[in-house]
Parts: sequence; structure tokens; C-alpha cells
Amino acid sequence: MTQKPTYSVCVFCGSRFGRFGSYNDSASELGEALAKNEMRLVYGAGDVGLMGAVASATQRANGETFGVIPVHLLDQEVGKRDLTSFIITENMHERKKVMFMNADAIVTLPGGAGSLDELFEVLTWRQLGLHEKPVYLLNVKGFWDPLLALLDHIIDEGFADPSFKDSLQVVNDVPTLMERLRADRS
Repeated sequence: MTQKPTYSVCVFCGSRFGRFGSYNDSASELGEALAKNEMRLVYGAGDVGLMGAVASATQRANGETFGVIPVHLLDQEVGKRDLTSFIITENMHERKKVMFMNADAIVTLPGGAGSLDELFEVLTWRQLGLHEKPVYLLNVKGFWDPLLALLDHIIDEGFADPSFKDSLQVVNDVPTLMERLRADRS
């Protein structure tokens, strides 16, 4: 009997905790839920901020972790070497590519410029028809509301087709996200 490959979820998120404890709570809740649903966490291999929270929660729940970090961030993001898989890349571009190639779905939690960069790269690839992987935005405490308004503005001003926003699925909590990921896996 052939074993079904592990469903892998790439999580982009902040290397800081942010202003509200609910960001950290959601990262931890997601990590635990991924493990309980036998989904592998693919992420940036840092042990700081929300990155560290999601990975540690996945590990505490005996989940599989796949971390990818560029050599220049090993110290700054405190490369978490006790992961199931720990990959060091030469640069950020390679990091994003390896994370994306090893994931079946993408989730973005609150974060900063790096999280935005990662999110928009996979959205652009999807817009160009380079993949059809589901892309989720976990909108904890309405964190992403200003971004969603900006996307509406970009569409209203004629710089993107209205279908662009359809490639991004917005969810407000981890239970709803997990329900969608389980459906995607089926």
C-alpha cells in the first residue's frame, strides 16, 4: 500500500510578536492544529516572533516541521535547528522558492515587509498562472483590513482585474482556516 504524501502548509508570518497577544495565540493555535491534522508546517525556520511560536506549537503537538532559512539570517532569526527538516539557502529568493515548492497551500499570518513580500510573490505567481495552490490570509483582529482595502483600490483604479482578489482567501480564525485546509487536502 502506498502512503499518501503529507499535506504541507507554508506559513508566512512575522519574526516579531506584534502589538497584540492574539497574534501569538493564533500562531500557536495554528501550529498545534497543523500537527493534530497531520499537516506539515513549512516556514522560515526562525525561532523568533510568530515564526518561533508556530514552529514550537507544531513541535509540542508532535507535528512535522520543515524550515528554510538563508545563511545571512541564521543569527538574526535564530535558526531553529531542531526541526524535522532544516534547510539553509544562499539567499532570500532561494528560501521563498524552496518553501513554495515544498507546500500544498500557503497561509499568511500578521507580519511585516518580509511577510508581504512572500505573500505578493505567491499571489503574483498565481495571477500569472504559475500555480493553483490555495493562498490564505489569516486576518487576526482585522490586521489585514488595510491591505484588503488597498487591493480593492488597486482593482478600482484599473491596475488589476477583479479576479485578482479571488486568488486570496481571507479567514478570520484558525478553526475556519483548518476547515478549509482539510477540504483542500481531500
